Amino acid sequence: MQIYVCVKHVPDSAANIAILGKNRIDESISFLLNPYDEHAVTEAVRIREDLPGSEVVVVCLGREDAQKTLRSAMAMGADRGVLIVSDKMHDSIETARALKAAIEQDGTPELIFTGKESIDSEGMQTMFRIGALFDFPVATNVVRLEIGADKALDHVIVDSELSGGTSNSYEMSLPCVIGTGRGLNTPRYPTFPDVVKSKKKPIREIAFAQLNIESSTRGMDIIELEPLVQTRKPEEITGNPNEIALKIIKILKVEAKVI
Repeated sequence: MQIYVCVKHVPDSAANIAILGKNRIDESISFLLNPYDEHAVTEAVRIREDLPGSEVVVVCLGREDAQKTLRSAMAMGADRGVLIVSDKMHDSIETARALKAAIEQDGTPELIFTGKESIDSEGMQTMFRIGALFDFPVATNVVRLEIGADKALDHVIVDSELSGGTSNSYEMSLPCVIGTGRGLNTPRYPTFPDVVKSKKKPIREIAFAQLNIESSTRGMDIIELEPLVQTRKPEEITGNPNEIALKIIKILKVEAKVI
């Protein structure tokens, strides 16, 4: 099985991110593999280990510096990488078209993974656009995945988590696109020997212009970025223990919506 994982090179959320002008950030900060994509790589590697002869290929659209993100994914177990080199910031429409074109140039996808979202733009669109371009079924925020019964490689069964902790189960034919959620697995963080081995794994570079992607009449632009200002207003919860417990439950249900 040929498994592709689409990953994104994103700013480190722990960094001090400064806004330059109105619509871009200071990119001198550190960048890394999108955290949701770590679950995608981990699941792809797990499936490869269960299905001998399979291959995991990570694909990224980004600057030359995005090689570091591909190396991180290969240290986690991916076999090789494909980097679509571009210094431009692309919206989800162009990104999906570029990823599709690069994957088609490289091989025949039987399973495509992405993270359910990226921590920078949080658009949550790319996996659906890739699925539409390939005409593959798509499931996102997947927290459980099984290759069909008796490992018949024609379908998968997934649980897709909804808000409030509930989930829906779907059966999808292969090939398909899976957007991974945090509940799917525990990321397989590399050891030092894994990092050393990853440096010997191949990365094929493709210039964005070489893909000859037809320009779209539609598009999205970032008009303005603003720093997030968090304001917190503490409130004291009073009463006897039973009353306090009931108030906390109400807050978790109605305001936080986590139960």
